[in-house]
Amino acid sequence: MPAGRNVRCAKCGHVWHQPAPEIEGEPEPVFVAPEPPPPSAYEAPPRPQVYVQPPSFEVEAEQQAPRPRSPWLGRLFQGVGWVGLIAIVVLIGWTATVYRQQIAAGWPQSASFYSKLGLQTNASGLQIVDYQYHQEIQGGQPTLVVTGKLVNVSERELSVPQIRATLSDDAKRELYHWTFMPAVISLHPGRATHFVTRLSSPPAAARHLELRFAKAGE
Repeated sequence: MPAGRNVRCAKCGHVWHQPAPEIEGEPEPVFVAPEPPPPSAYEAPPRPQVYVQPPSFEVEAEQQAPRPRSPWLGRLFQGVGWVGLIAIVVLIGWTATVYRQQIAAGWPQSASFYSKLGLQTNASGLQIVDYQYHQEIQGGQPTLVVTGKLVNVSERELSVPQIRATLSDDAKRELYHWTFMPAVISLHPGRATHFVTRLSSPPAAARHLELRFAKAGE
């Protein structure tokens, strides 16, 4: 019996055989490969760029603008500056005068500067002080006796040089001179030594005595 089914009419009751419709074969499924993603899909997403705008200080600068200084305050500061400068100059001058011996000992070139100012200095670091003289009779001869003190005014130990004694007349013309050596050969800083020298039969016209350190060859 051919495939199909019996069908009855709903009005007259007639029955007939309704063959089954031919079924065509279902089409085979077709698999379509998916398209590969674009190369940009594998790249890391770009980092977001953050722009930080520096704060503006224009308004703040305008608010903190310096107040104008009063004229009297400016004159006061100027006067204080001049007073300070004068005090520094006075202090330097006082130090250079009081400690001129130490300065001349450490810087011999300064001796000529002090000499122009009328200040006596001794660049050697040794100073002859408290010297005096008198005459006495020794062995039946008049003898000139000279005494004094030698002081080390420097800050280091110094060798003691020979001392030159000069006799001159009223016109400061030299009449006679001699050299002698104190009893010590060196002096420590701040130390002093006494000396004495004698001259038999000094010139009768001698009126002045000068003591100084002998130079080389004298």
